[in-house]
Amino acid sequence: MGTTTGPRNWKGPDSMSHTLKWNVVEGKPAITQVAGLTGMTQVRAWLEDVRPQLTAALREYGAIYLRGLPMATIEDFAQIRDALISERTPYREKTTPRSRLGDDVFSSTDLPAAQSIRMHNENSYTLTFPGRLLFGCLIAPSQGGATPVADCRKVLDALPDQVVEKIRTAGWRLSRSYSEHISTDWQTAFATDDVDEVARYCTDNLIGHQWYDDGTLKTSQIRPGIITHPSSGEEVWFNHLLFWNEWALDEDLREALVDEFGRDGLPFNTEFGDGAALSNEDLRAIQAAYDAATVRETWQPGDVMLVDNILTAHGRDPFRGDRKIVVAMGDPVELSECRPTVEPAPAFA
Repeated sequence: MGTTTGPRNWKGPDSMSHTLKWNVVEGKPAITQVAGLTGMTQVRAWLEDVRPQLTAALREYGAIYLRGLPMATIEDFAQIRDALISERTPYREKTTPRSRLGDDVFSSTDLPAAQSIRMHNENSYTLTFPGRLLFGCLIAPSQGGATPVADCRKVLDALPDQVVEKIRTAGWRLSRSYSEHISTDWQTAFATDDVDEVARYCTDNLIGHQWYDDGTLKTSQIRPGIITHPSSGEEVWFNHLLFWNEWALDEDLREALVDEFGRDGLPFNTEFGDGAALSNEDLRAIQAAYDAATVRETWQPGDVMLVDNILTAHGRDPFRGDRKIVVAMGDPVELSECRPTVEPAPAFA
């Protein structure tokens, strides 16, 4: 059964009283229906006025949907972003294909439509990551294509004690092999053609790195996996541990990649921070915890979803038809502000 909240009224340019009402239904994110706004000037004024309500709802729910905004273009989305996000965050250590659409707006992903994207927190492997994500729907797919979200507080609570304790004490390790053939090349990942600049970035950001005679690069880094939200003080599960583990790949694809490049040549792989491999039981438990905490809503044109990137993980469902979901990132947070249970460090598998 839905619930509603909304502590105050607002009189917009048309003098129509407006109170935010959140519809909270099992299996779906918190949604508010917006009405009476006819242009971006009104939208920005309304967003600025109700921003305290949005912030309170975001803290409670972790992700919130705004439905009914008159948003039709990338430029409209950028104006909404500027009203909801105070400071933009650059896209660091790029991992998957994503188009830059202008004014720090990106496609959510350019991965094939048939491929699902597992739950993750954006840039969980970097030392500075976006505190907020904003997704917007310009074209809704004919089937599927939702951007599911999962409350990372609930994920942490649902995980087996032994997995939580292992991550709490050892963290997680991400290893990458860069290649223009099967993954992102290092030039794209680090946005430079300068080998020395890559080395400096890796050193400054606690990333172990090795160059090979054929010009390829491998990196490895240890990150905490469990952190504390700097404002709310809540502890959360925050990582890409499941997302990039080799056993999370389609079985046929994994076998083909290992046959061709070897396990050490996989584009991504994850382990516990001490180098111990995740068992199939561990992976199933992590997936089950995400599944139990996941909610989703079918996109409609004009929809906007604001996500607290620390409290909430996100993914993507496979889809059919045209789909244009855009994203912007901002309100950067330093890992050091989040009481990490393990200090970040460079490493090699």
